[in-house]
Amino acid sequence: QVKLVESGGGFVPPGGSLRLTCTASPDFLKTTTMAWFRHIAGDGYELVGTKGRIFINTLGSIKGRFTVMESTETGRLYLQMDALRPAASGRYHCNSLASPHLPWGPGTQVTVAS
Repeated sequence: QVKLVESGGGFVPPGGSLRLTCTASPDFLKTTTMAWFRHIAGDGYELVGTKGRIFINTLGSIKGRFTVMESTETGRLYLQMDALRPAASGRYHCNSLASPHLPWGPGTQVTVAS
């Protein structure tokens, strides 16, 4: 079964940037629409975006400029996060856009603070 591993999170000041990476497998990425999610404690996973599409309702609460990119050659999904705001803080995960999802990976923590 494909194992999802996220990385690239960290602590940044407001206005800063991060690039998150999700490692899956090339074959899996070619056949599955992947997405980035943010885990909300007690409320599950909030959809952030897929390749070429960021969900505005999500961004309405976390602001910033986000772009999802992927490399089917390396089997990696990326989330470029620019102009970050503190409300964007949280643990970010990748997974298939559609259900049923794969087992969730550990995620990567993003903290935006002065």
